[in-house]
Amino acid sequence: MNSALIPNLDLRQENVAVPLKIENGAAHTLAMSARQTHSLVILDNRELDRQCLAQCMAAQKADLQILAFGSIEEWKQKRDEYAPLSAILLNVGGKKVDEPAVSEQIRKLSSEFASTPLIVLADSDDFGQIVRALEYGAKGFIPASVSVSVCMELIALSVAGGIFVPASALFAMRHLLDSSNATARPLAGIFTDRQAEVVEALRRGKANKIIAYELNLRESTVKVHVRNIMKKVKATNRTEVVFKLNDLFQNNLSGGLAN
Repeated sequence: MNSALIPNLDLRQENVAVPLKIENGAAHTLAMSARQTHSLVILDNRELDRQCLAQCMAAQKADLQILAFGSIEEWKQKRDEYAPLSAILLNVGGKKVDEPAVSEQIRKLSSEFASTPLIVLADSDDFGQIVRALEYGAKGFIPASVSVSVCMELIALSVAGGIFVPASALFAMRHLLDSSNATARPLAGIFTDRQAEVVEALRRGKANKIIAYELNLRESTVKVHVRNIMKKVKATNRTEVVFKLNDLFQNNLSGGLAN
């Protein structure tokens, strides 16, 4: 790289205090233009990482003032010098969201800046970490696997009021829902849908009259279902049918988990 193209920057500075613009591969510091009406603050205690990310983002979004700090306290000391804050990007890197220091930081920032979206940037796209970040108050979770341009679009989405999570999280959620449905109805292949509802009521020890009321059935119809259920599990009385249903339920559940 031709060092003549690089402006004389003080590399000891703790943050990128002025917006950056990339022109022909060279970085130039510029005074804030009239178009830069809002700012984005990147929080990352790794100085090199935050400065590199700030420069890449500034190249993508010339109308947004990109600032990078090691902590929110550093930004507060000079906040009056910058455009109004539109979003905070917290880069946790390889740390886990549920680590005490990280979770506390997310909670504190989301509480203090309630009207400003806090977005978490992380190396991982683990479903559990994403859910926890949102529970702690984040308005979005961006995995480091996306490009800078996509990252900027996702930040804009959060600023507009949306909440972004990676597609991998949706797939994981679908898997959990499918697993939940399979667990909730482990005997679906043995009984009809209506019989399965009666089975669940029997396992809870409910009387026929209560089952009829809850399922909007005649009590005589419930008795027919109970008799058919007894035949399928080869039980001779109500107590035996409940015992066998519980045993059958556990066997099916264990088999499903083993798969």
